[in-house]
Amino acid sequence: MTTVDSTTAGGVASALRRLYFVRFAFAIVWAALLFTTKTHLGPLAVILVVVYPLFDVAAAVVDARSSGAAGSARGLYVNIAISLLATVGMAIASSSGVPAVLRVWGAWAIVAGLIQLVVAVGRRKLGGQWPMILSGGLSVLAGGSFVAAASASNPALTNIGGYAVLGGIFFLVSAIRLGRAAKRS
Repeated sequence: MTTVDSTTAGGVASALRRLYFVRFAFAIVWAALLFTTKTHLGPLAVILVVVYPLFDVAAAVVDARSSGAAGSARGLYVNIAISLLATVGMAIASSSGVPAVLRVWGAWAIVAGLIQLVVAVGRRKLGGQWPMILSGGLSVLAGGSFVAAASASNPALTNIGGYAVLGGIFFLVSAIRLGRAAKRS
C-alpha cells in the first residue's frame, strides 16, 4: 500500500481539480458538436468519435504525471493503453457505420469505467472521488447499453453525446468537491 503525505496529497488534489475542470469543458463542447451531427456518421462525427478517446489518453497522461506519488498511476497507464486501442478501434469502426462505432464505444466505456472505478476507490482519501466512483460504475452500465443499442433498427450517436455530458458533470462535481477537500486540509 502506498502512503501519501498531506503535502503530496494537496498537490495531487489541486492538479486533479484543474484537470477535471478541463475534462468537464471538453466533454460539454464535444457533446454539443456531436449533437449537431444528428444521427449520421459524417466527417465531423468521425473526427469527434476518434478525438474523444484520444483526449482521454492525453488526460490520463497528465493525471499519471501529476498523481504518480498517490499510487494510482498503474491504473492510469492501463487506461492510456485501453484508450489508445479505442482510438484505433473508433477510426476503423467509423468506416463500418454507427452500429460498429457504438459497439467499440460500448466496449471502451465498460473497460474504462472499471478502470476509473478502481482508480477512484484508491484515491478516496484525497476527497472528491465519490462522483468518479459513481461515474465509473455508470460507465460500465452505459457501455452495455451502447453495445445493445448497436443492434437497434436505427442506432444513433446522440446517446454517446449524453454519456459525455453526464461524464463531464461528474468531473465538474468532483473538481468542486476536491476544492472543498483542499480547503479543509
